[in-house]
Amino acid sequence: METIRLTTVVGARPQFIKAAALSRAFAAHNAAGRGPAIAEYLVHTGQHYDHAMSQTFFDELGIAEPDVNLGVGSGSHGTQTARMLEGLERILAARRPDAVVVYGDTNSTLAGGLAAAKLGVPVVHVEAGLRSFDKAMPEELNRVLTDHLSNLLLCPTRAAVDNLRRESLIRGVVLAGDVMYDSLLHHREQALRAAPPLAGLTPGGYLLATVHRAANTDDGERLKAILSGLGAMARTAPVVLVLHPRTRRAMESLGLAVPEGVRAEPPLPYLAMVRLQAEALGVVTDSGGMQKEAFFLGRPCLTLREETEWTETVDLGANTLAGTDNAAMTGWLAAVLRGERTLPGDARPYGDGRAAERMVEAVVEHFCRG
Repeated sequence: METIRLTTVVGARPQFIKAAALSRAFAAHNAAGRGPAIAEYLVHTGQHYDHAMSQTFFDELGIAEPDVNLGVGSGSHGTQTARMLEGLERILAARRPDAVVVYGDTNSTLAGGLAAAKLGVPVVHVEAGLRSFDKAMPEELNRVLTDHLSNLLLCPTRAAVDNLRRESLIRGVVLAGDVMYDSLLHHREQALRAAPPLAGLTPGGYLLATVHRAANTDDGERLKAILSGLGAMARTAPVVLVLHPRTRRAMESLGLAVPEGVRAEPPLPYLAMVRLQAEALGVVTDSGGMQKEAFFLGRPCLTLREETEWTETVDLGANTLAGTDNAAMTGWLAAVLRGERTLPGDARPYGDGRAAERMVEAVVEHFCRG
């Protein structure tokens, strides 16, 4: 095989970050001239269509413009996934790539995996094997189904490999490491050298918060409790709340205001978020990606969920699961201020920053065997 033809499917912020790291590794492999070349065709589903949540990430991370943007936009899970399936099936049937690469656990992930599998095209799943064990989460359904559709399962952690083994998924499983760690190492110095993204913040003197998961935004009582908890913490330390469009719409529809002491900001580019996390007293989020980024940057994290797929962060004491419990939220902040939430300095459960290189090696080996 002289060239491995891949179609990559992305649609949301975390996938752009992961795809950037792997695309750089593809380019390095091609430049080295060892083995078959890798040709990548990039499809953006348009799941994240807000400029600050999509195009700015492509610009900052140096990702090539998508070859196709399906422009799916928002909608119910069924509607969104169906539109993606229709568009992706048409593209894959015409191009017949050697494999489809999907990332993480979004509707774009499932649609890419399902469209490929139905057409007999092999599936490569980056970030395979993660489990929260909560099937009420759409993301859990997406990741489980995609794993069982996949031919090459690229795992970020040993726990992910073990999860797949328990589901009798052994063939094609590779422990590669986490490409988000690759990306953060690649961009961290650039982020820290840039001008502060927001004025008036004292490094180490504020909390950075995000809320976007449907389980929190679409449940009025949960969202109200989270905002109340942020307000309670703001009486001790300023809180910067980066508002996802879904969260802003939910707050408006429910008549919920930003609490006193909480500073609301629109979505910010990747490098700005890295800088804000690096200089925060702590991170408060329901985002899986930000749980890891806080871990990588050595910042304590409070997760606004009752479970997490990133169990290593909890096991190492860097991440606390609070759900919407206000007492747990303020108790965590008190512990942070006492210095009781610190990251073990030698902990590297997500690899050494060379995950993308291992993924390229795994792709070449898998598709050139025999």
